[in-house]
Amino acid sequence: MSEIAEFARVRRPVVSTWRRRHPDFPAAVSEDAGRPLFDGARVVEWLLASGRGKADPRELRSELALFGLAALRERFTPRQLVETLGSLLCLRRLDGRPLPENPGGPSSGTGTDEELWSAVLRRAERIDVEDEFVLRELRSLDAGAAPLVRLAEELVEAAYDEHGAYEWLLDARTRLGSDSLAADAVAPELHRLLARLADLPLRLEQGESPVLADPYARAGDLLAALLDGTEDRERVTVLAADPDDRLARVTRRRLLLAGIDELHLDVRTGTELEEDLADPDIIVTRLPYRPGENRCALTALTEVERVADLLRPGRTALVLGPADALVGALRDTDAARLRSALLRSNIVESVIALPGGVLPFRPGYHPALWTLTRDPVPEAKGKVLLVDISSEHLTADVGLRLAEDVLLWRTEGFRPLDGHDPRYGRVVSVADLDRAFGGPLTPPAPPASAIWSDTVLERPALIAEAEARLERAEADARAYEEEHGPYRGGVLRRVARLPRRITLGGLIADRRVTRVSGHRVSDQHFSADGHHVVLGPEEITGERPVGARRIDRLVLAAEYDRVALTEPGDIVHTLAPRLGLYVDHGGLSVVVFPARVLRVAPDARRPLTPRVLAALLGAARGTARSPGAVRPARRIEEYELPDLEPDEVLRLDALLAEAEHRERLLRARLDALTEARDLTIAGLTDGTLTLADPYP
Repeated sequence: MSEIAEFARVRRPVVSTWRRRHPDFPAAVSEDAGRPLFDGARVVEWLLASGRGKADPRELRSELALFGLAALRERFTPRQLVETLGSLLCLRRLDGRPLPENPGGPSSGTGTDEELWSAVLRRAERIDVEDEFVLRELRSLDAGAAPLVRLAEELVEAAYDEHGAYEWLLDARTRLGSDSLAADAVAPELHRLLARLADLPLRLEQGESPVLADPYARAGDLLAALLDGTEDRERVTVLAADPDDRLARVTRRRLLLAGIDELHLDVRTGTELEEDLADPDIIVTRLPYRPGENRCALTALTEVERVADLLRPGRTALVLGPADALVGALRDTDAARLRSALLRSNIVESVIALPGGVLPFRPGYHPALWTLTRDPVPEAKGKVLLVDISSEHLTADVGLRLAEDVLLWRTEGFRPLDGHDPRYGRVVSVADLDRAFGGPLTPPAPPASAIWSDTVLERPALIAEAEARLERAEADARAYEEEHGPYRGGVLRRVARLPRRITLGGLIADRRVTRVSGHRVSDQHFSADGHHVVLGPEEITGERPVGARRIDRLVLAAEYDRVALTEPGDIVHTLAPRLGLYVDHGGLSVVVFPARVLRVAPDARRPLTPRVLAALLGAARGTARSPGAVRPARRIEEYELPDLEPDEVLRLDALLAEAEHRERLLRARLDALTEARDLTIAGLTDGTLTLADPYP
């Protein structure tokens, strides 16, 4: 059922609700260790017919095929699955016909596995005579691989073509266990950045027939990223190479399925490109990964120099490599000398320190990106754009602005009067970098656009405003102290009998407390400026500030007509991921499951107040959860708390209200002081502020 939830893009409890409420939901066909197992095809048919779930219909069918592939991992290695299916898809594209054909014949898919596989092999021997794409992989298997033929057809049917099916398959390589293919994968955000920096669509719009190249192609991820979303691929020529023959064949199949004409495609086994076919216009590559113990800055820079030698005037290269060689300080004299020579050659356009995590399989690897351009525009000669986004998230907005900076620098160069100030990085003279021989290639200061931004210009006024708020908060605190005196709880040691104990379940049974369920609300309906506050586990446990998520009242009325809002004084609680309690004094909030509400009855026989109940529940024994536990030790209804006398309840409620008020006064002072301090430190750090002398 968890896999059905993954199919339908819903949470796991929703599937249980479907089984309970819909009699036509497919019945389980077997069990595995007590877990019900379902027929995947019937589940997909039910989801499509009922319209349940949030998944795209195409994704449902592709996911079903991928789950079928995962079930075959006991018979085939993950690499065999990817290579064989890729070969079958490539054979289908080369032949222009479905794999099972001739209804009723041996290759129709209805005959025996031996007949089907023999027919596929005959077609491969006829079409791929020179064994460039498919023949070797198909010959290595016997008729036991016939189910893969049918699965390949299912993938094509779900994706509409062989290219989409193969990309889905490669996207699932980690799920299939093919770590060797996934080891060099790049995060989608970095893919998009590289595609923008390469600017392939512009060359196609200008009528060019560009040549792409990657001398370290691996599985072809970077080349595929440049081609993704690009039209007129038949005008593109691709040169690639990789020392691993199996990876080179994966790349060759991938590019053919992506729409590259067979005559404009050359993928070699080794380290040398076929330069006689064409000169590269755009080179995008990732230097071979080496662990830190064996990594050599000189080797990495030598590989960059080799890429630079392939460039013609006006052409571009994007080189992804280790930050310690491309950006960091160099202790090796030979490496420092080579890096300085590359900078002096006016071929290095920009140096970008990337954030960690953009290579998902190697989270500890710190990458950097060099963009190279031979014979740059005159305004850019003798200078290089240094960018450091290593501490930022590479979001779509960050990638878009960074790409604009580099592309404008590529076309306009340095224009101090009317040029574009980079949003990221600084333009630095190569002579200055050469004087700091072997020093790090990091921006010497924040970007000029950041220094002259409204946030920076308004910073002194914001600091003065925070200081004024601090003075007012201190005055309010002094006035309150003078009126009410110091905080005194008036506590005494109890000498009488201890109060009797009662569980929360007992309070509910006595109708002194009422339970109200939370509601299931889709995340897409939340906003930052709606009418009603949303209270979920994140808000209750303090992981997200209260009020950050809101929902519009019109959306609430249209989509969730049965949602009940909270009343003033309701206690919103959650046990997942840990116990959290929040007293909603204002009410009119929407409580999101798994959070729930406890409502104190105002006219109960023994009165109780929300503040007191929340405080006693928060201090109850046995409420913690061990680190490895999936469920809490006990339900909240089992929590025991003292059943205080009515006068004690009223005194404790007054004490808690007093403590809350004093806490708000302290919080106002702390917030104002923190804001003034942080703004001052930020201004001194980026060099836009200074302190008066002497500081009062």
